[in-house]
Amino acid sequence: MSDRYRALRAASALVPLAVALAHIGPAVTWLPGLRRRLLPGLAGRGRPGHVALTFDDGPDPASTPRFLDVLDDLGVRATFFVLGERVARHPAVAAETVRRGHELAVHGWTHDRPWLPSPGLDARELVRAAQAVCEVTGRWPYWYRPPYGILTSGRWAAARRTGLRPVLWTAWGRDWTRDATPASVHRTAAADLRGGGTLLLHDSDHAAAPGSWRATLGALPAVVAGCRAAGLTVGPLEGHGVIGHGAGRR
Repeated sequence: MSDRYRALRAASALVPLAVALAHIGPAVTWLPGLRRRLLPGLAGRGRPGHVALTFDDGPDPASTPRFLDVLDDLGVRATFFVLGERVARHPAVAAETVRRGHELAVHGWTHDRPWLPSPGLDARELVRAAQAVCEVTGRWPYWYRPPYGILTSGRWAAARRTGLRPVLWTAWGRDWTRDATPASVHRTAAADLRGGGTLLLHDSDHAAAPGSWRATLGALPAVVAGCRAAGLTVGPLEGHGVIGHGAGRR
């Protein structure tokens, strides 16, 4: 075997690795410490006196209406990152969310894990999800949060081509687990939540432990009360003034 042949064989073996790294490499932004320090806009850092309240994985006819009722009682509006296929299945719930004054954003078409490169599929499904939201709201959505917060290169590119702004979070409630309770969700959220932060919660158990949304629902009053006691307002991303993009809306 010639040296040249060995070199070509070694180089060809590295191609799949290079493709995989290029695909999944941007997902390092999932690491909260790195994201908060180096990419505050992606983390959802905004006005220091404001907290952005966000929910993922709906709409869900069993749980989302209960969140809308509690948010009404609290006098709070939020951003709901919805799945396109769930909007198509439950358009009335999505429409009611908008009617009550909340903002709809894109969470993808389905709640899948993007382990394999699929830029064409990423682009098609993101457009499809954005169109589903637009049909409900009457305007093109602005925000995009990928399932599991995993931003691959394909999803970055798809978001850019679709006109969506990726945003993740600065704090979460770990409310998707089987052992989550209202107290644990509140405690976990409060540990990292500061003025200017974006809080990730879930209004559905579609991709979580069955019934876990009840812990989130029970924690909401305490979460909002804690923010207000600290002198912070609570609302959607639309009025959050995310760093690097003015007041947030185009």
